[in-house]
Amino acid sequence: MSADAEQRTIRCLIAKVGLDGHDRGAHVIARAFRDAGFEVIYSGLHRAPAEIVQAAVQEDVDVIGISILSGAHNTLIPKIVDGLKEYDAFEDTLILVGGIVPDEDREKLKEMGVAEVFGPGTPMQETIDFVRENAPER
Repeated sequence: MSADAEQRTIRCLIAKVGLDGHDRGAHVIARAFRDAGFEVIYSGLHRAPAEIVQAAVQEDVDVIGISILSGAHNTLIPKIVDGLKEYDAFEDTLILVGGIVPDEDREKLKEMGVAEVFGPGTPMQETIDFVRENAPER
């Protein structure tokens, strides 16, 4: 990795999509990412997929971390992926999902472009390292 790449701050959008009102995990991740030196934008609760896409494009983020516990990931994540593709932002955005995702759904999410799914209890450092190793270089 070049010195320039190390100097550049990784920009992350931590997003709560849909009706899921549980945001403790999102706040914990946002704080950990900030402590790790990432620039963090938090979407707030109850965002529509289009709002997440707009925020990601406007803020020119490298990473979208979607926290979802509602079980609606199979409906909401594809809308975010499609929206990013519409704005030509899919290829250079690392998409992560955190929360409760059944094993049988993880593969489908990865096939549509989610880089990784982190379940409850994933060590924070593992998530931080994954972002550092996989955030798109610009």
